[in-house]
Amino acid sequence: MTISSSLNAGVAGLNANATKLATIADNIANSGTYGYKRADADFESMVITQSANSGSYSAGGVRANALRLVEERGALVTTSNAMDIAISGRGMLPVIRETSISSMAGNDALLMTRTGSFATDPNGVLKTDTGLVLLGWPATADGTIPTMSRDSIAQLEPVVIAANQTAADPTTRINLGVNLPAEETKPGASGDALTVSVEYFGNLGTSETLTVSYYPTVPANPTDAPTNNWTMVIQDSANADKVIGIYTLQFSDARSGGGTILDNTAITELDTVTLDGTTFTVENAGSTPADTSPTYDPLTGVISLAVAGDAANTIDVTLGKPGSANAMTQVSGDFAQTGITKDGSPVGNLTSVEIDDGGYIRATYDTGFTRVIYQVPLVDVPNYNGLTALNNQTFAISPDSGSFYLWDAGDGPTGDVVGYAREGSTTDVANELTALIQTQRAYSSNAKIIQTVDEMLQETTNLKR
Repeated sequence: MTISSSLNAGVAGLNANATKLATIADNIANSGTYGYKRADADFESMVITQSANSGSYSAGGVRANALRLVEERGALVTTSNAMDIAISGRGMLPVIRETSISSMAGNDALLMTRTGSFATDPNGVLKTDTGLVLLGWPATADGTIPTMSRDSIAQLEPVVIAANQTAADPTTRINLGVNLPAEETKPGASGDALTVSVEYFGNLGTSETLTVSYYPTVPANPTDAPTNNWTMVIQDSANADKVIGIYTLQFSDARSGGGTILDNTAITELDTVTLDGTTFTVENAGSTPADTSPTYDPLTGVISLAVAGDAANTIDVTLGKPGSANAMTQVSGDFAQTGITKDGSPVGNLTSVEIDDGGYIRATYDTGFTRVIYQVPLVDVPNYNGLTALNNQTFAISPDSGSFYLWDAGDGPTGDVVGYAREGSTTDVANELTALIQTQRAYSSNAKIIQTVDEMLQETTNLKR
């Protein structure tokens, strides 16, 4: 019994070390494979004889349990491809096989990977050479991500980037930084209107113009002091040059804050006014009630103008807060545009896409406009080592891993998404070669046990002769 148990233990040792050798071979073979998680084999003893002082001992042997160390992270390697994606920290990228796109209804189709080199196919689908399609949440037209389900892939979609797509960026804000010459409000001034044209972009990328005319209030009596008062009339080319706002402006001439908007009541809204024999009447059809000038907010220095005759299309125009010189001023000098800035751009063609730390895929157009088109969440599970390992460095949910949850990158336990990078293999070749030598010696030693037992059994057989 004891000799035969030694033989069984030797055979078990051969099997266990063969398993260990297989993991080493796999690790060394994949030492250059991006995203590879090394395998290992843990040995566990098997006990047959349990009673003490029994006078005999039976060898139980050993068995090997192979496991994939998914939690180990490889070093990040920089690349030149914007859609080479890796993760710095915890989390995995959600992907799906190209052949499984039509069956995304269930969570079973979800696969995960730590890294991937993604590129668009002829249909614009972002995928790897091995057919792994990147999944993400699509953004709305304004670049925001709606509230999405976090424990299901039902709202995830394959990331599609059409190479010939175009986009327009409508103007939503204008800073009206101009200087009005103080001399024009003195007695004897010409009283001529000063006009500035500000281009803005509509919802369809069309170029439109706000024409802003400033009419100075000139004192009638030559001995009167300067009025420091102006009337501003705003016309919109997208609304047939109709007047969409009329305001009176009063500037300070105090030692402190001179040339800035006087106070909280210095800007007054008008519905109609007659200037230089011309009557201007607001016809914006966008105010509440209609045909009134939008209200000036002294706390922000902003008026919200409805353009193109549509109350839903508004542009926040900054006139400036009282006492602030950041927008309109009235000081001595020329009529000048000191800081007219705006957002928006005309229709542009897609030039590039990149992914940021938060997993947002941003499209950049040749007009300089950028917008979010997808967000790639990160998948997290309680036990990474319990995931089922599949081909192409992908993993699937298993009962041992626990249920998945979709996090925004950088939130909760997850790390950041890194573009222009791949995660290297977790194989340390030097350690594997050391383990290879140890395994070879252990295998030879177990083979020696079998050889010795065989010789002893042969001696026992010879006793009968």
